Amino acid sequence: MDRKGILVVVSGYSGVGKGTLMKELTARYGQYALSISATTRAPREGEADGREYFFKTVDEFEQMIEQGRLIEYASYCDHYYGTPKDYVEEQLAEGHDVILEIEQQGALKVKAQNPDVLMLFVMPPDAQTLVERLRGRDTESEKVIRQRLVQAIEESKYVDRYDYMVVNADLDQAVEEVHQLIESQHNMISRNLDFAKQIQMELKDLVG
Repeated sequence: MDRKGILVVVSGYSGVGKGTLMKELTARYGQYALSISATTRAPREGEADGREYFFKTVDEFEQMIEQGRLIEYASYCDHYYGTPKDYVEEQLAEGHDVILEIEQQGALKVKAQNPDVLMLFVMPPDAQTLVERLRGRDTESEKVIRQRLVQAIEESKYVDRYDYMVVNADLDQAVEEVHQLIESQHNMISRNLDFAKQIQMELKDLVG
């Protein structure tokens, strides 16, 4: 039975640890392809173009929009973020599970276009932990941190659009939980109707 790739969307509040979680998941399991988003925000210390993000100017990003080269895009905290189309389609065709680590606006656009997408939302164990993680990054001012917390409150209104919640309290546990949730999707009957029909035909041939 051929294993078809599954499209997975992972969202969560800024600072919740999505990036670390996804990097560990893809390092631990070989079947995942983590889509690299394009953004107009400046690189943080240690980030490289083409690794964490494709860093674009506003003009470059808007050209990608006009050319239809993005699966989705959205504006978040005064910057564009979007998912390049070619990479995702290539990886799915090769049988890899493709993970889109994207914010909520983009996630809901992907859901509208792909009803079978698996939607996961990463939560902190509590609100105070989220604040501590944002401050611990030491990359943003208190004004920006407050802006991200206000955005998190807004995002909370749409969590019910997602399929599963993953609480990122312990990294190893969260990685295993995400892996098991994705694996379970491969066994859904709706994703395996061709295989089920094949078994039915083989049984009919045996019975005669």
